[in-house]
Amino acid sequence: MALIDEEVLLEQPTFQEVPPRQRILEALMSKDTTVSRDEDSLENEMVLNMGPQHPATHGVLRVLLRLDGETVVSAETELGYLHRGYEKLAENMTYHEYIPHTDRLDYISPIANNVGYVLAVEKLMKIELPRRAQYTRVICCELARISSHLLALGALAMDIGALTVFVWALREREKLYDIFDVLTGVRFTVSYMRIGGMAQDIGEDAIRMLNAFLEGLPDAMKDIGSMLNKNRIFLERTSGIGIMPQDEALDLGWTGPNLRASGLAVDLRRDNPYLVYNELDFDVITRTESDVLARYWCRFYEIAESAKIIRQALDKLPKGDYFARDVKKVLPRKSQVYSKMEDLINDFMLVNFGQSTPVGEAYHGIEAAKGELGWYLVSNGSGFPWRSKIRSPSFNSLQGLSRLLEGAMISDVVAIIGSIDPIMGEADK
Repeated sequence: MALIDEEVLLEQPTFQEVPPRQRILEALMSKDTTVSRDEDSLENEMVLNMGPQHPATHGVLRVLLRLDGETVVSAETELGYLHRGYEKLAENMTYHEYIPHTDRLDYISPIANNVGYVLAVEKLMKIELPRRAQYTRVICCELARISSHLLALGALAMDIGALTVFVWALREREKLYDIFDVLTGVRFTVSYMRIGGMAQDIGEDAIRMLNAFLEGLPDAMKDIGSMLNKNRIFLERTSGIGIMPQDEALDLGWTGPNLRASGLAVDLRRDNPYLVYNELDFDVITRTESDVLARYWCRFYEIAESAKIIRQALDKLPKGDYFARDVKKVLPRKSQVYSKMEDLINDFMLVNFGQSTPVGEAYHGIEAAKGELGWYLVSNGSGFPWRSKIRSPSFNSLQGLSRLLEGAMISDVVAIIGSIDPIMGEADK
């Protein structure tokens, strides 16, 4: 049963009494009272800096709030405090050298970043991936989605006051890190993918740990659901807050759970399938309320769909090679480098000068945990990309933050930020 009438949830707030944002800021600086707000109202307003080191902004994010009492009149979102420059860095290193940098974009799901990048490079180089590698990459992407959504749910709950849920979410993510440790050799920034395959094959130990994790995941999600899904405080703090209509979400370039929570069933895994997603069965979770709670529900139920995908991929995981065989484009295995002169030469050339890509351009997007993550690469025929552009979902999601905050209470700010689940590592790129 809905907590609030659906018509009330979908009704959009109006802010006709609020002048354009630029006029507000200019009036604040010049003390101009000619804007359409009376003098008493202006005297009651204040400007509050939230961040960039605020504990509830999910990263180095600065939000300039203009308040009338406890109501947010307007908000300005400011990025750029990390000074990362990862798009420019890519132009000064080989395609292979750049892989570890992808881990540090959305550092909550680094292995999915690996997949998105190498798929774009492989598309540019026209490399065909073996079936076993495709299935393994699907498993990796869905594990990253579960890990990211667990933290998103836990952080949102903690922002509202449910610290226990945050601890439970981290407990499950710790199990995933143990799996990554066995699968890739590293717990966090894995750098597991390679152009044409993976650093190593998925082993029986990792598969055994995966099955054990999937078996216990429903009980873990039941614990989180029992704490939040009927909790009156949680529901009242999230229902009808931060509403984003469909048309505005599309205009802002929203994708992923944030867009699906506004009622649009858009998912690249189904609409523009890559790897072997077209061979797997899963549902695209959508909601129509378009608010903080809807974005929570989408992530909550997507965890179960990711688990379903992983089970199917494990059942269908084929035998065979996990690395493409193309000596001019794909790094040889170390056992071959140490035993064959030709492979030693190929390894030397690829590592030092990079893969010589055909002149042209390529874009490939994947359905990452936060939305469409894509790379646009332009090649001039050398071993370095001439231009690299990252389509990061957190950047697009943060474009809508100012709109979401207008008219909200100051206590709603942290809940709204948590609901769009931004990671500043990929927003400030």
